[in-house]
Amino acid sequence: MRRVTMSICLLAALFLAGGVAAADETAAPQTAASGGSMKQVSLGNRLALYPSLLTVVGAEVQGRVNWLLVAHVGVLGHDRIVVSMNEDHYTTKGILADRKLSVNLVDRAMLPRADYVGSVSGAKVDKSQVFPCHRGANGSPIIDEAPVAMELNVVDIYKTPGFDNFICTVAATYAQPDMLDDEGRLDYRRLKPVLFEFPTYAYLATGEVIGKCLRLDKAPGMCAKLPMGPDGITRLSRIVVDPQYLEEYRKYAAEVGETSLREEPGVLTMYAVAEKDDPCRITILETYASQDAYKAHIASPHFQKYKQGTLKMVKSLELLDQTPLNPANRLNNFMEDR
Repeated sequence: MRRVTMSICLLAALFLAGGVAAADETAAPQTAASGGSMKQVSLGNRLALYPSLLTVVGAEVQGRVNWLLVAHVGVLGHDRIVVSMNEDHYTTKGILADRKLSVNLVDRAMLPRADYVGSVSGAKVDKSQVFPCHRGANGSPIIDEAPVAMELNVVDIYKTPGFDNFICTVAATYAQPDMLDDEGRLDYRRLKPVLFEFPTYAYLATGEVIGKCLRLDKAPGMCAKLPMGPDGITRLSRIVVDPQYLEEYRKYAAEVGETSLREEPGVLTMYAVAEKDDPCRITILETYASQDAYKAHIASPHFQKYKQGTLKMVKSLELLDQTPLNPANRLNNFMEDR
């Protein structure tokens, strides 16, 4: 797939210099003083800026490409990033020699191989063939399938106990075309980069938009969602609309769908489509976290407005409950903030 080169100043990550080993993991939780009704619990001096962005670092070490999983990557100002790595890593030797590297963002498809390159040492295993790659304009190895990749130049190294923290400038940034919006900007709802949570060594997903920065007085794109429970519902609603009311019905359907996704944590998906050859035949994919979530939905004012307002418009309605073949392949819905 052809890549689009673009310049960005900010990587969506947290600044996590490598001081985790110094955290006091053995301190007993204590209640901290608080003037509010709820008191916080003291965890000692534990680093808690997680989850962090998961990346695969690429470098040439002794004439061979090597890959390493790195999650301690963050932003310094608007024109620097820091990549924090254990000083004993095999990859660190190549970066110290060449003063350049690549940072490749990880999506779900890449995750199994990214996990693998983080579990074996390049000093013992040849990891050069794990990811098909090419050389970027700066000469660093770039993973072909990475949704977003950056070539970095090391401009300084900040040492902490056991860690080399590489301060870098961005030489070039690359993105897969389908990771960009209509204006050529990175769209992290499409990208859905994987995050890493250090205390439990868990990978987390991203992609949900809950509001616009500095615009939270506006309606958020979608409220935080509940997990699908054992009594969750997956349903197809098949509707035939009277042609004379089609445009009016579409407005009612759009309003109830957007309001439900914005305001109801238990409404996970509401995706309506019309047949190309007969737009009066409409199918809605609906998923609800639980039976109670569905009951709350049909009792809501916005659903009742839709139901009562479209009674004369709907010629027939068929509700067909479905059994997902693979529940893990759940549709991740999102809406633009208008």
